[in-house]
Amino acid sequence: MVRWLLLVMAGIASLSATAGERRVRDLGIEIGVLAPGPLDAITDIAGVRVGQVSVHVGRRIHTGVTAIVPAPGNLRQQPLPAAVFVGNGYGKLAGLSQIDELGEIETPIVLTNTLNVAEGIAGVVEWTLAQPGNGAVRSVNAVVGETNDGFLNDIRRRYLKVGDIKRAISMARPGAVAEGAVGAGSGTVAFGWKGGIGTSSRVLPQALGGYRVGALVQTNMGGILVVDGVRVGEALGQYYLKEQLAADDRGGDGSIMIVLATDAPLSDRNLGRLAKRAIAGLARTGASMTNGSGDYVVAFSTSDKVRRTAGRGPRAIVDLPNDEMSPLFQAAAEATEEAILNSLFMAGDVEGFRGTVHALPVDEVMHLWHAAKGR
Repeated sequence: MVRWLLLVMAGIASLSATAGERRVRDLGIEIGVLAPGPLDAITDIAGVRVGQVSVHVGRRIHTGVTAIVPAPGNLRQQPLPAAVFVGNGYGKLAGLSQIDELGEIETPIVLTNTLNVAEGIAGVVEWTLAQPGNGAVRSVNAVVGETNDGFLNDIRRRYLKVGDIKRAISMARPGAVAEGAVGAGSGTVAFGWKGGIGTSSRVLPQALGGYRVGALVQTNMGGILVVDGVRVGEALGQYYLKEQLAADDRGGDGSIMIVLATDAPLSDRNLGRLAKRAIAGLARTGASMTNGSGDYVVAFSTSDKVRRTAGRGPRAIVDLPNDEMSPLFQAAAEATEEAILNSLFMAGDVEGFRGTVHALPVDEVMHLWHAAKGR
């Protein structure tokens, strides 16, 4: 506890004030046509919990952990159907092959920085083995994703410890999710501005099943920022391939981790199809998905109708028909797009290891947006 109090105190000087930061919807920007959930967050999916540990120590260290616990109960004994889609595979997503093979997820999902994936795996394994009912468990498929925060964070220090991973998982709660320069987004950069953690959700009307889809993102990618169709990156003179950014490693390459949750009863096959549609939301924000970008989507269903249990013999499987998937695809794209924008709108300036990354100039963005929309 003393260590974490010291870390919080040490980090105050290198972060800008956050009191004025607002989510895109609070500023009047409504992405898409579907309604958000009450929290407009991945935690609008019942049972989903999020925990975050943020580490800001002076100028040198800006990193952290974001943990998504997909459902209550023993995930190892009662896994959820899940799928992974890889947009561009320049990254390190631990646990990918077993999800692909079995179509299920059995642990929390941990997001962190590139060089602390090993600690992420160890933390998930230790946390899982310690859960009641797992006394005989000898295999754990830890799911750990990353982006590289090495511009703002002294990533070679490998500052995070196994205890930090377990703390983030244990802290996971329902309710509102902190966004911006927090958790695994503490040191990330998106479109040349400060990125971070963002989240959003969509609710289908009852005529379409009333299902919910939530997204949580860790943004660290490059490209040419677009906000609700407005070409902001070009207008503000900051974008991938612009001459003065050609030698700046914040310009194009980078990565994004996207986590999708839904309460719709989907098979792992249709969850894979849902995961692909998150890339549509990513594209709408202007991401370039360059050679050095790791663009990953993990999707899971929390529906009790599809949750898996150990045992022998056949069992009945509920699966939403293919013909009813399209509204969920729309929800996934919209929630992902808005989550990415929230990560930018909610982040402040950060003075870091190799320089300062400024927050998105929201006032200028809103001026451009109002002008483009005639409002």
